[in-house]
Amino acid sequence: MEKKYKSSYYGHVVKIALVLIIGGVLAVMARDKFLPETMGQYGHYRGSDLEDQRNVSVRSHTNESCYQCHRPIRLIHKAGVHKTVSCEFCHGPFADHVKDGKYVAKLPVKRDMEIKTLCLRCHNKIIRARPEESIKVVAMPQHLEEKKVNIEHNCNQCHMVHDPILWIKAAREMMGLKMKGETK
Repeated sequence: MEKKYKSSYYGHVVKIALVLIIGGVLAVMARDKFLPETMGQYGHYRGSDLEDQRNVSVRSHTNESCYQCHRPIRLIHKAGVHKTVSCEFCHGPFADHVKDGKYVAKLPVKRDMEIKTLCLRCHNKIIRARPEESIKVVAMPQHLEEKKVNIEHNCNQCHMVHDPILWIKAAREMMGLKMKGETK
């Protein structure tokens, strides 16, 4: 005689409910075992993390830290349009260069396309990296074509990177050229 298997809706619901209950119990047990005691002490944060963070050495510094040794650049940078840009934004962490007041390593020097890439982090018109009203943005290579220079040029071939307008102003003064809107 052939047995007929009868599927029961109730049986499936019971199995699913058991899996969910067991999964929930295991999740609560895992949470209790692995969650740090101080979790939630300060909102969504682990209270003991404050002590951990106090023990982490500072990697970022202010521009003043750099100016202590790089005095000639200090004068140029502070007078230029990039005065609000952190040295570390372009050059990397101070802590990789100086530790406990002593020189430990040279920071990598940006060259060729790295310079253009770095400048375009902020000055790229195409990706709208920054608002045009507050910062000069350019489209490459159109900017180079407009200025009638080789499209392979890097930004630092016309601009002093610590004060991008400095060399442009000097060249205009030597050539007797005026900027847009200038009457002198």
